[in-house]
Amino acid sequence: MNITGLETLVFGVENLADCAQYLTDYGLIAVDTNDQGGRFEALDGTAIVLAHTDDETLPAALGNGCLLRKTVMGVANQASLDGIRDELSKDRAVRLLDDGSIESVDDMGFVIGFQLTQRKLIEKIGEIANVPGSPIQRDVNQLGVDDHVGQIRPRTLSHVVYFVPDVVKAEAFYVERLGFRCTDRFDGIGPFLQASGSLEHHSHFLIGAPEHMKGVEHFTFHFSGPTEVMQNGSRFIEKGYQAFWGPGRHLLGSNWFWYFNSPFACHMEMDADMDLHDRTWEARVSDLGADASQAFLLQYRKKWSPGPGTPENGDYA
Repeated sequence: MNITGLETLVFGVENLADCAQYLTDYGLIAVDTNDQGGRFEALDGTAIVLAHTDDETLPAALGNGCLLRKTVMGVANQASLDGIRDELSKDRAVRLLDDGSIESVDDMGFVIGFQLTQRKLIEKIGEIANVPGSPIQRDVNQLGVDDHVGQIRPRTLSHVVYFVPDVVKAEAFYVERLGFRCTDRFDGIGPFLQASGSLEHHSHFLIGAPEHMKGVEHFTFHFSGPTEVMQNGSRFIEKGYQAFWGPGRHLLGSNWFWYFNSPFACHMEMDADMDLHDRTWEARVSDLGADASQAFLLQYRKKWSPGPGTPENGDYA
């Protein structure tokens, strides 16, 4: 089953206008949107889809305040799509939708969909650092940062994190039924799961939690590098959005991160530079804690300029 990763997350929300504004301020591109919702895409076409919570075309809600209605994954070919349909049909209903995709539920009750991947190739070089001695550098006179650049756009939908009441059962479904594999694990908490047709460290992270908490902890898109995360995150704060955690860099997965509160009853992250692993990689097991979840953590502050006069201007004598 050649599952390439996440394609779309579908949310049912009350305040469509606020949610749409949040996503466009984050950097997603509004596509076919109106006052009933619509699609908000990254550069490769992966997306968040919004609809009003009363939209009858949405899958049923979990019923506990979680606003996520469906997680859609891409597959590389029709054989994989047919294989998933055959596998899941052994013990649960699988719907064939008009667009050729299929829809079912996982063992925790999350609605899941699968479609032939629609991801577009991004022919745009990501962030390059000028490291002394490295054979790969930016071109001469090419700037590493441009404070006047327009809206920064995320490149692709990265991962989603579920709170699940039975993490062992949830992991078994994705590993044994869909071919995911664990790349790393927080002991007693849950696994990072890599889709079968991807090298990315994870597309899913499962966290054990009580039944009433079942839902989403966060979801995120990849940006081109840490500079875009820092720059876009700073602009996001200046627009009035509230940071939750970060900026910093994780240990497991190595991705840069910055988490924000969101109107989706969960956090939304900006991330960049996630590790890639093949089948030779052996999963690590770590205790959950600040020392294991982040290599370092930075602190945002408003811009300042070093100079004489006051501590705020850099005079600490």
